[in-house]
Amino acid sequence: MYPHPPMAKDSSFDVVSQVDRQEVDNALHQAKKELAQRFDFKGTGADIEWTGDLSIDIKANAEQRVEAAHEVFKEKCIKRNVPLKSLKASEVKPTGGGGFKITVDVNQGIPDERAREIVKTIKNTKLKVQAAIQGDQLRVSGSKKDDLQAVMQLLREGDFGVPLQFTNYR
Repeated sequence: MYPHPPMAKDSSFDVVSQVDRQEVDNALHQAKKELAQRFDFKGTGADIEWTGDLSIDIKANAEQRVEAAHEVFKEKCIKRNVPLKSLKASEVKPTGGGGFKITVDVNQGIPDERAREIVKTIKNTKLKVQAAIQGDQLRVSGSKKDDLQAVMQLLREGDFGVPLQFTNYR
């Protein structure tokens, strides 16, 4: 008899949520420079700085000024193509010395509850693909590249609260 033809190898891609920390750093430094130069921030003690690897504090001596400084930072992030979905800002909180601050966390990776939501969305499409959670990212695989393209399009159109990128497409 004839030998069986080789099985079609599954294609796959990874769904990740990553932020270029260097671009966030550049946006922070541009915002810091603007806060130092703008007339409406003179004497307000407005400042922005890293407080951890993925945490930023924005401070000022008035609630409105800290909110305005946060807006300056967001504008700089937009110009540097940093997705605002990856930045989670706290409410304005008073500091001990009579000032106010906002803490901004830079999120890397897809949180578990979001990953489960994405897997459920993919399964509901009835496409012949498999989605598996691997740490803080997802692996989507299937035999038809058209199905994988359809999943990518679905995820681009959906809003999962985190910016999504597609890597390792093969």
